[in-house]
Amino acid sequence: MSAKNLDKHNRFRSITVGFRVSPEEREEINKAVYLSGLSKQEYCYRKCMNRDIIVQNNPRVYKALKTNMEQIYTELQRITDEKEISPEMLETLNLIAITLNGLKDNSDKG
Repeated sequence: MSAKNLDKHNRFRSITVGFRVSPEEREEINKAVYLSGLSKQEYCYRKCMNRDIIVQNNPRVYKALKTNMEQIYTELQRITDEKEISPEMLETLNLIAITLNGLKDNSDKG
């Protein structure tokens, strides 16, 4: 039996909420979750409740940033026409920029 999943107010999270997405949407969600350093459950919960996603400095986040930037770099080297840049790639670049900016702001305060 797994441990009870409690929220920050010590309430038991016993309800499951699910929804359907396309494979492309799933990939975008997975990238955002990976870059946030949060669990998928916590990321989706915060997004649905319109709460801030605060990325914590940790090796997992830096690895996600590095991996995604390597993939984007490889794809940009392949592309010969700017029209080939997909909206998904632009969204991932924007998410990486926001994440890096947030990490920089957090390191300035600490």
